[in-house]
Amino acid sequence: MQVNMHEAKSNLSALAEKARQGEIVVIAKAGKPFVDLLPHKDNHIPRKPGRFKGQIQIADDFDQTPLSVIDEFEGQS
Repeated sequence: MQVNMHEAKSNLSALAEKARQGEIVVIAKAGKPFVDLLPHKDNHIPRKPGRFKGQIQIADDFDQTPLSVIDEFEGQS
């Protein structure tokens, strides 16, 4: 099912229910597919803090950006 943005705004609850029941709902903008409306899926894999402990190293000068790099970001190269 494809609906335009205006129709999606007006019928969001009904469209969300259709998506939850497994129907593919595509919201179009200017007649072209723009976004897909998908039901929420719980993350069944619990997060494990510290999995990479000891595997990631940050350089001592990590927060000291060279002026040449700052100048390039600001377009002053």
